Amino acid sequence: MDWGKHQYQQQKAAREARKRQHTVEVKELKLRPGTDVHDLDVKLRHARRFLEKGQKVKVTVRYRGRELRRPEQGFDLLDRITVELDDLASVESRSGDINARQLTMMLTPD
Repeated sequence: MDWGKHQYQQQKAAREARKRQHTVEVKELKLRPGTDVHDLDVKLRHARRFLEKGQKVKVTVRYRGRELRRPEQGFDLLDRITVELDDLASVESRSGDINARQLTMMLTPD
């Protein structure tokens, strides 16, 4: 068998495999514990649109300065997001490390 022909066949098979490959995009929403109600509604609307398209959504709550004294605000915010998007998504993972100054949650479409 000709080496050039063999190499061509391998490249052709690799191109076909890439065509059939489906990549999952992860969109991220960044929030702060003191995010206002209207701003949160806008972010939720964006998250809802991403989930309807079949994309995963990563929600990050970042703490700065004195916000670390009230970590329950961030947990309440994540709980509210979970309840609001319960019809479209499920929580894949949820981690909270106050020492790292952020909470994260990964939502996957149902």
